[in-house]
Amino acid sequence: MMKPVPQKEIQHRLKQLSEACKKSGMRMTHQRMEIFREVASTAEHPNADTIFHRVRERLPSVSHDTVYRTLASLEELGLVSRVDPVKGGARYDANCDKHHHYICTQCGSITDIYMQNEPSLPEGIENLGDVESLHLQVRGICHNCKTN
Repeated sequence: MMKPVPQKEIQHRLKQLSEACKKSGMRMTHQRMEIFREVASTAEHPNADTIFHRVRERLPSVSHDTVYRTLASLEELGLVSRVDPVKGGARYDANCDKHHHYICTQCGSITDIYMQNEPSLPEGIENLGDVESLHLQVRGICHNCKTN
């Protein structure tokens, strides 16, 4: 099920890609842009294989290896994040807003969730080291799976 992202947001994300490539000295290739566009234009958190097949419709010469390497580069640049659900392989998210994920343990769907108040960190965590980020995954059975 395709969950579209508003065109204005897609354009904003593509601009972030362009700026990140310039800043890092990475070339902005057509393949890199199309792979990122595929992740940036959906909220469904696609896996690498899904991205590969969709991009291949537009760029028949793209390879699995190019998709995997590009996703790794985009993750290093902070333009996509990797979400590891219970089932299946890694999925990718181009939403850089502060958010968390609800993951259905039955169908594997991933939905962005936003919290007014961020969860507090456990006492004493500073003894382990600096905290750079917090990624909360709420797991359960979605309404679609519950009613089917």
